[in-house]
Amino acid sequence: MTIDAPDHRDRILDTAADQVRRFGEAKTNVVDIARAMGLSHSAIYRHFRSKADIFGALAARTMAEEAELASRFAKADGPAAERLRGLVLALHRSKCAKLGEDPEIHGLYRRIVAERPDLVADYARRMTGLVREVLEDGIARGEFRIDDLDTAAGVVRDAVTVFVHPAHVEQAILAGLDIEPRLQAVIDALVASYRADGRQDR
Repeated sequence: MTIDAPDHRDRILDTAADQVRRFGEAKTNVVDIARAMGLSHSAIYRHFRSKADIFGALAARTMAEEAELASRFAKADGPAAERLRGLVLALHRSKCAKLGEDPEIHGLYRRIVAERPDLVADYARRMTGLVREVLEDGIARGEFRIDDLDTAAGVVRDAVTVFVHPAHVEQAILAGLDIEPRLQAVIDALVASYRADGRQDR
């Protein structure tokens, strides 16, 4: 088997994720990944420096997938308030689903988030930028009145972080808390504060 195809990195990451699901993060190493792919471990090292590098890339890929999910709402047509709500709810539900359906990968993602502030900072920049796009479009549509878009986008980011951070989502679910209604209330308050007409309804 060769890994010269353009998607070779993704194939390595897919295999690594499968190994983590089957055996856990601690028991997965580069040799295991290579063996599962029918390769020598040196072939893996041509693309990733270490097991930590592979796991970091897995987390970065998950972040990219979440950014793509959020981007669908930022680029969509329709009222900005509805798209902002949809964007945040989609991210929250995605994190909940990951914990329930893919717990080993969720655990890996949660650990990497805690250990790689560079990845988190890049993720936050991308997500804040997408929120800013929605708010800016809301201004153009006459829905929102916002004096400082960058500050407003940062406020949205900070207000909803507790509902989309993997550690907080896990704690809430393990405690049996239904936090989506609270998230809905936070979005209601944010939308109401930005509405150009001062309305308080959804």
